[in-house]
Parts: sequence; C-alpha cells; structure tokens
Amino acid sequence: MRTGKVFAVSMITVCQLMALALWFSATAVLPQLRSEFGIGALQSSLFTSAVLLGFVLGTVTSAILGLADRIEPRRFWAASAMIAATANILILVVPVDGIVVILLRLITGVCMAGIYPIGMKMVATWSRGDTGFLVGLLVGALTIGSAMPHLFAVAVPLDWRYVIMTASVTAYIAAIAILFVHLGGTPGRSPRFDPKMVGKIWSNKPLRHACYGYFGHMWELYAMWGWIGLFLYGAFSDRVMDNPGVWSALSTFAIVGIGAFGSLAGGYYADRIGRTTVTIAAMIVSGACAIVAGGLSDAPIILLIVVCIVWGISVIADSAQFSSCVIELADPHQVGTALTLQNAIGFLIALVSIHLVPVIADQTGWWGAFAMLAVGPVLGTIAMVRLRMMPEAIQLAGGKK
Repeated sequence: MRTGKVFAVSMITVCQLMALALWFSATAVLPQLRSEFGIGALQSSLFTSAVLLGFVLGTVTSAILGLADRIEPRRFWAASAMIAATANILILVVPVDGIVVILLRLITGVCMAGIYPIGMKMVATWSRGDTGFLVGLLVGALTIGSAMPHLFAVAVPLDWRYVIMTASVTAYIAAIAILFVHLGGTPGRSPRFDPKMVGKIWSNKPLRHACYGYFGHMWELYAMWGWIGLFLYGAFSDRVMDNPGVWSALSTFAIVGIGAFGSLAGGYYADRIGRTTVTIAAMIVSGACAIVAGGLSDAPIILLIVVCIVWGISVIADSAQFSSCVIELADPHQVGTALTLQNAIGFLIALVSIHLVPVIADQTGWWGAFAMLAVGPVLGTIAMVRLRMMPEAIQLAGGKK
C-alpha cells in the first residue's frame, strides 16, 4: 500500500475501533450492574439486544432513504459517533434499571448504522484489488471494538461508570479525528434498497442458502459475545478467586478481541481455498466449542480459557465471507437490497438467541444455554454444504468454492 493509503486506512480502522467500543460498553459491566442494582435476566439481555434492534432499524432506514449517498461520509460518520457517544454517556444520569437506559441503547444501535457500514464505504475508496483484505480489516476492527469495553473495565478503576465514560470519550475523539481523514477517491453510490426485489432475491436458491448460512452464524455470534463475560465471571467467582471481575474482564477481552485475527485469517484463506470451505470449517469448530464450553466451568482454568479462545477465533472467522457470498451471487442491481435483507434478518435472529441464553441458563445451567447456540452453526453448515454442491458456487472467490 502507498504511504497515503496506509495512513488513511489505518486512521479509519482506528476510528472505527474506538467508536465501536460503544456497542458492548454496557454489556461489559453487566456483572457490576447486576450486583449493584439487582438487574434481572430480561433487563440484562436488553442491554445488548436493544443495540442490535437499533442497528437493524438504522440500517434499513439509511438504505431506504439513501443517507449514505446524500451525506458526505466523514460527516455522516462523525455525527453518528457523536450522537451514539452522547446516548451512551447519558446512561450515567438515568436509572440503570429503567426503560430510559434501554432507549438510550437503542439510539446507540441506530447510530451504529452510520458508523460500521460507512467506515467500510470510506475504506472502499482506497480499494485497489484488495477489497477482501480491507473488509476483513474492518470486521477485525468491529471485533476488537466489541472487546475493548472489557479492557476498559480493568484499565480504569473497576467502577462501571468509568467504563461507560471511557467508551464515550474515545468515540468523541474518533468523531473529530475522522474529519481529517483523506479518502482515496469519490465514494461510489451505495446500491439502493428496493422492497420490490425481495421476492426475486429469495427465489435465487444459491443466494438464499448463503443467507441461511449467515443466519446460523448470527444465531451464535452476538449471544456468545454478549454472555461469555458473565459466564466467566461466575466460573471465576465459584473458584473463590481474588478479583474475579478483573480476571473475567481480561479473559473476555482476549476471547472476543482475538477474533480479529480469525477475521483476517478467514478473509485471507477464503480468497485462496474457497468461501464455503472456510465458512464450513469455522462453523464446525465454533459449534463444537459452543457444545463444550458451558460444561467447563469447573474444569481447569487453562482448559476453559483455551476452549473459549478457540471459540472466539472461530465464531467470527466466517463473518465477512457470508456478505462476500451475497455480493458474488446476487444480481449487481440487487446487491444493496440483498445485503440489507441479509443483515436485517440476521440481527433479528440474534435478538432471539440473546434473550434465550439467560432463560435456558436459569433452567439447565450454562452448558444448556451455550449448547443451544450450536444449533446455528449446525444449520449454517448444512446450508453452506448445499451451496457448495450447486453449479453457481463457481461464482464464489474467483471459482474457489
């Protein structure tokens, strides 16, 4: 990469990472909130699911109104980050166990639709035959950004208020910094969402199976990210460890954050050995980890952490490849609608699994709750195996299935 390109892409990635810490900032402090305010399972689930629902609403609204094309991307990104950071920091002045805090999380999610996709749009202006790597880089930023609040919980005094404040401050800084980033050219127009195309898209069998694979992936991903920290906190507390909150936060940061390497590796190998190959392998591994992890709360700590780290890598390694499959299989005029449809349904599915985890955990323990998540990768693997057997699979990754 040229020096200017390296600097610009690096700046966009860092800003993306800093702003996306807002996504899980409240989730990272759930152990403290539950201890201090007695927050129940439903409220705990809403801290994560409200952001996902907001993201769906924001993405669909932005696609229908064409906001990504009407507003200069750096300004759109900066405004979204500013509003999201403000909504996040307002958590400090409202009742944490009330409805207002959930509405603030919803607003944060809506604003994420102006951060994550727009960051990809800005990076794409620098793309010169390396789009796959750059998309993987942004997914890696999403992964580390999602992990950062758990690090904040240790890097700053272990009071949930400082974690929320730190996440908001970093997003404010990113909102200012993004305005000084140079783009590699004029951003292309985003493919528009057209509700009339939904039926045509769904009649495309290979495309439909790529979406099925993504749906299975999403059933597992955000529920795992949202609850792994609380699971580890309980596992460490049961061992009567000193500072279980610190150790669970550090472990969760490592488990979620290391997924960035999985994302980059997934993109690298998918371009070389095939998208279905990588997605199938990743889902087999992550599904196996989901079945095993919840039953290891009393196992040796090193075994528990190793399994969870493998889970953290594999659960995100295939993420970007499902979108790549849609881009390669859809009619060029339907790409925008296909991606919007895929993401909207996928995030709505994630809402269901996020809320199911604590319910099942209360009934069967963490083993049953996490094993339930394995249903997603199992069904997703079946979908991708069927896609691999279709003649249209030759369109993937330049002929590499």
